[in-house]
Amino acid sequence: MGAPHYVPPPDACDAHCHIWGPVARFPFVENRPFTPPDRGKEDLAALYARLGITRSVIVQAIVHGTDNRAMLDAIAGSGGRYRGVALIDDGFDEKALQALHEGGVRGVRFGFVRHLKARPDMDFFRRTVARIAPLGWHAQIHLDAGDLLELRDELHALRIPFVIDHMGRVDAAGGVEQPAFRALLEMVRHENCWVKVSGADRVSTAGPPFHDALPFACALIAAAPGRVVWGTDFPHSNPRHPVADDAALLDLLPLMADAAGLRRLLVENPARLYGV
Repeated sequence: MGAPHYVPPPDACDAHCHIWGPVARFPFVENRPFTPPDRGKEDLAALYARLGITRSVIVQAIVHGTDNRAMLDAIAGSGGRYRGVALIDDGFDEKALQALHEGGVRGVRFGFVRHLKARPDMDFFRRTVARIAPLGWHAQIHLDAGDLLELRDELHALRIPFVIDHMGRVDAAGGVEQPAFRALLEMVRHENCWVKVSGADRVSTAGPPFHDALPFACALIAAAPGRVVWGTDFPHSNPRHPVADDAALLDLLPLMADAAGLRRLLVENPARLYGV
């Protein structure tokens, strides 16, 4: 694995990644949907040294459930360069939420993807959104393309910022005119909707080098240039297509936007959304 061809601007942020373990210190939950290898904060730091990335947003891994300690440990050692998005349940009181905030958390992730078998109850979703609003947090929404149509009204009703993961996990084979993607483009024009133009490997039908995902990323960046962020998705759980090297994903970025657009995507937008 080598260095990417594209050199990101100073203070570039990976706005979507995960940490797994090490399990000897941070055990996985028993009812996890899969069991990954250890990929701790040292692995993430090594990746960033190679890619030229200095800021990060660590999204709590489902294999750790609501035990956010591995994520918080990585944030604590980052010198203020990392933020986090947590998984929580009703057992988190206001004191626990404040502790997460002080630890660098700036949002809660809600997983609607059916194969992970962790869809939240909608009453819990609404309760949690109301509870995190005073903290200035956002709701991170992980869903499949079909869920965009099912949840459209619920998401439109949100009064806090919300972030759609991985371009809505649309299927590139359906083209940019497919109903789910048209719904996403409509949604992202709302001032509180953000989208991660990450997961090109998840959107792609053709596989590496994932160029069939580019029209979707370009359309989203054009629709909301100030409310898009990007992430590696390292270490790539349940991949649709194996990612041989994260440098290849980084090298897609110059095909998505010009230098000014990439600075917004990698530096300015994540700084506003996460306070990194």
